[in-house]
Amino acid sequence: MALIKSISGIRGTIGGRPGEGLSPLDVVKFTAAYGTWLLKQNAENKKVVIGRDARISGEMVRNLVVSTLNGLGIDVVDLDLSTTPTVELAVTMENAAGGIILTASHNPREWNALKLLNAKGEFISGADGAELLDIAAKEDFVFADVSKLGTYQRNDSYLQKHVDLVVNYPLVDVAAIRAANFKIVVDAVNSTGATYIPALLKALGVEEVTVLFGEVNGKFSHNPEPLPENLTALSNEVNKSQADLGIAVDPDVDRLCFVCEDGSMFGEEYTLVAVADYVLKHRKGNTVSNMSSTQALKDITLKNGGEYHPSAVGEVNVVNKMKAVNAVIGGEGNGGIIVPDLHYGRDALIGIGLFLSHLAQSKKTIKALRNSYPDYFISKNKIELDKGIDVKEIFEKIKGKYKNQPLNTEDGLKIEFDKDWVHLRTSNTEPIIRIYAESRNETTADNIARKIMQDIKEFI
Repeated sequence: MALIKSISGIRGTIGGRPGEGLSPLDVVKFTAAYGTWLLKQNAENKKVVIGRDARISGEMVRNLVVSTLNGLGIDVVDLDLSTTPTVELAVTMENAAGGIILTASHNPREWNALKLLNAKGEFISGADGAELLDIAAKEDFVFADVSKLGTYQRNDSYLQKHVDLVVNYPLVDVAAIRAANFKIVVDAVNSTGATYIPALLKALGVEEVTVLFGEVNGKFSHNPEPLPENLTALSNEVNKSQADLGIAVDPDVDRLCFVCEDGSMFGEEYTLVAVADYVLKHRKGNTVSNMSSTQALKDITLKNGGEYHPSAVGEVNVVNKMKAVNAVIGGEGNGGIIVPDLHYGRDALIGIGLFLSHLAQSKKTIKALRNSYPDYFISKNKIELDKGIDVKEIFEKIKGKYKNQPLNTEDGLKIEFDKDWVHLRTSNTEPIIRIYAESRNETTADNIARKIMQDIKEFI
């Protein structure tokens, strides 16, 4: 059992003892802390938007969250089965005080989480999160009396509102997409992407759409993280049906990746690279990605006359850096696209609209489009941690060993080797150390990562 409290929200496995997993008591406690924190920010605005992905525990968690918020005197607008970016958009469109998305994102089905949003529909800051956790630890809640309980309202209008925003976005070229006559296969991993992605594609004029794992039941047919090893069925179907491309999203539809017409991976790192290339051709400006993302974005940005800026890992950090440098496009190498003039959140729907516009206007196959970008290889690895391991001490020892290399400690530890790099950091959501290494050569990237992992194991 696991319960993890971070800037990414409150995440845990369902069941077990309170405090050791995401039990009903934990859901109530952290929801009450969030509601209390919101009322401290603005006692007048008592509206919160919620939505959930399709995971099995979603309905139970939803009922607990709604009742707790109502018990604090907060009115709930429930989008029910929805997506993370849709809830983010709904917070501002509803003029709500905040929002909660019930999703553990790419984690397996035994996990669930509370992703917490502020009044801008953005993830709460680290400082706000610390204040919220303090309220939870002290159980400093005051519930409303019976005459002041909150209300509940179901709202099913936001799927169409989100689709309309994408279709009407100035850089989404619906005419070009329709004319391209794409044949597309979608891996919806038994979650809300099975509803949202086909609706979007239909609105974009795509007639031929096949959906794999389209039953919205949360019984994920494969590991829900959209990585190559989990997308073999999508690759095979694209190849077999002679489709133009495949699209994969995670359960809450904020991560996006593509499969080429021959079944090969476009590469999740290159989702942002391709979309940024398209946006920068139409709008000059700066870009941001986290420092675990590919250097290819920097290359494309400089080529288009902009400046590239790295951020610490975590969506809230990417967003803060994007605001600071006035970026026109940004995101994360895990297939997260952030289009600031739509909203400051990762959004697979706008990512699809922009990517298909780019592909249609280029008149290239998706494989040819991928081949037009510089090749970098990122070796993504992780080491699971036992309780009680002092990660800071391990990082200090590695810093000592590589003290003659350029080091960046803004977010974990990043070590540069000429044009190669390795980034070590603890996860916000899991008890692990992530080790990402990048090089123009795949073997070199793997070797760098292996060497650092060997160092870590020695120091453990």
